[in-house]
Amino acid sequence: MNAYKRPNPDVARILCLDLGDEWTGAALSDPVGFTAKPFATVPTGQLEDFIVKAMQQENVMEVVIGYPITLRGTESLQTKKVVNKKEELEKAFPTVTFHLWDERLTSQKAQMLKKAKTKEEKLQSHSIAAAFILQSYLDYLYQKKLSGT
Repeated sequence: MNAYKRPNPDVARILCLDLGDEWTGAALSDPVGFTAKPFATVPTGQLEDFIVKAMQQENVMEVVIGYPITLRGTESLQTKKVVNKKEELEKAFPTVTFHLWDERLTSQKAQMLKKAKTKEEKLQSHSIAAAFILQSYLDYLYQKKLSGT
C-alpha cells in the first residue's frame, strides 16, 4: 500500500499517538529514546498519510498508541475503537512495531500543564497528552534496560 523503507534502527525515533474520534495527538522521542516531545495534532481521518510522512521525515520504526482503559482497568467503547485502529495500522504498516500503552490521566495532565483557552491550544493538548504517554513508555524501557530484563 505504501512505499515505506525501514529506517536505520540505530537512529530511529518512536512515534506516539493519542487517538481520538476527531483528532489524534502525536509525540516523538529523541533519537536515543530518552525524552518525548509533542509533535503534532492531526485529523484522525488523515492519520495514515500523517504516519507515512512522519516515518519518512523522522525515521520512525516503532509506534506507541495510547490505550484508554478505564480507571478500574476495564475496557470501554473507546478502548475497543483504539484496538481496532491499531489492528488497521498494523495491516497498513507491516514493517512497523505497534504497542498499546496505558494512557490513563494523560489528558488531565496535559490540561493541568496548560489550560486550553483557544481551539489551537485545545488541539495542542492532544500532542501534549501523547508526549506524556510516550514519556511513560520511554521510562519503562529505561527501567527495563537498567534491570537487564
